[in-house]
Amino acid sequence: MKYFEIIYTTSGKKGKVVLQSSNRIGAIQLFKSKKLGIFTKIKEIDEPFEFKFKKLKEQFFGLSNSRVSIEPYIASLRQLAVMLDAGLPINQCLFEVLESIEDRRLHIIFTSILADIEGGLGLTKASSPFTKQLGDITISMFELGEQTGELPKSISQLAEILQEIHDNRKKLKKATRYPITIIIFMGIAFGVVIKMVVPEFESIFADSNTELPLPTRFLIGAKDFIDAYALLIIVGIVIALFINKWLYVNNEEYRYGMDKGLLKIYLIGDVIYFAMVGRFIYIFDTLSDAGIPIIDSLNTSIGIVENVYIKERLNLIITSIEDGKSITQGFKDSQQFENMITQMVDAGERSGAINKMLNKIAIYYKDKYQYIIDNVSILMEPILLALIACFVLMLALGIFLPMWSLADAVS
Repeated sequence: MKYFEIIYTTSGKKGKVVLQSSNRIGAIQLFKSKKLGIFTKIKEIDEPFEFKFKKLKEQFFGLSNSRVSIEPYIASLRQLAVMLDAGLPINQCLFEVLESIEDRRLHIIFTSILADIEGGLGLTKASSPFTKQLGDITISMFELGEQTGELPKSISQLAEILQEIHDNRKKLKKATRYPITIIIFMGIAFGVVIKMVVPEFESIFADSNTELPLPTRFLIGAKDFIDAYALLIIVGIVIALFINKWLYVNNEEYRYGMDKGLLKIYLIGDVIYFAMVGRFIYIFDTLSDAGIPIIDSLNTSIGIVENVYIKERLNLIITSIEDGKSITQGFKDSQQFENMITQMVDAGERSGAINKMLNKIAIYYKDKYQYIIDNVSILMEPILLALIACFVLMLALGIFLPMWSLADAVS
């Protein structure tokens, strides 16, 4: 890329701006899209210090492989789709979008995409280096839009897909807020009892010659253990969480085993399963209905499934199709779908209305997921009540049993 200094006038005053482009014509077109003033003169210059500093800054901070923040990304996609649909050039649209982006990582990515497009690349190729940050589905929808000539529609669909995924995650967080709050307050109450109540009773019990009951000895033992090892417990928990996260990210076997184990946990397994499989069906239906080849649609749809075990099972669908089998047989081979679902896929495949059936299946999984999310508090109530009952019973027995023993001794 080259650097051009452009002299212009606006309201009778001279101004200058440095723009990055592959050639003079591209720099002039970019200047006109900015609408800064009346073009006067242009000359090529060496890379300015501020551009060098910006590159060093970006290299220092880097772009992690984690996904970009989804809310500003969706907003940027919607803005881009609207402007493209109005008939504006894509470089001008991207420049306008950049003006409203506040997220640093997203701004870096869109800046690079704009520079590559002005250098002659298409949107898909310009976005491909950021597949890990934007996701496979982004690249697929960009490619679909460029191939069909309906880029605004494809970007709008992409925004809707990402919004659907984001909404499901928000619903899950909202649904689990109440149970998590209850468990946290129970932990705080236990800590208060151990640190403030038990020591007061311990001094009274120590003067008696009666043998303390088991619940009381447990509370006193817990208090002594926490007093002696509280710091080590906290450090141990932090280290354990760090090691768990590191292994989950860097060790494929550990992540596979953990993802498989999570599916067997009450309620958590159902939430993960319906979220992942429902997301897969929804994206597969959307992409295949938009005209993307079935193998590419499956690859992209499976790529957004975050559970490694489910992803491995779903990949068997692709293997079956590549071996010349039907989509229905692929669904059966994955062993992730109940008999009713495979029958629906079979009916859709035989009648040539596979997308219509996939849409019904997506709605089915969405309803299942929504039911769990709406009723997670009710489904968690038996467990929470059991925990609260055990907590209260332990405190009651631990405190009142020795008091009754003391009263008997006094009598």
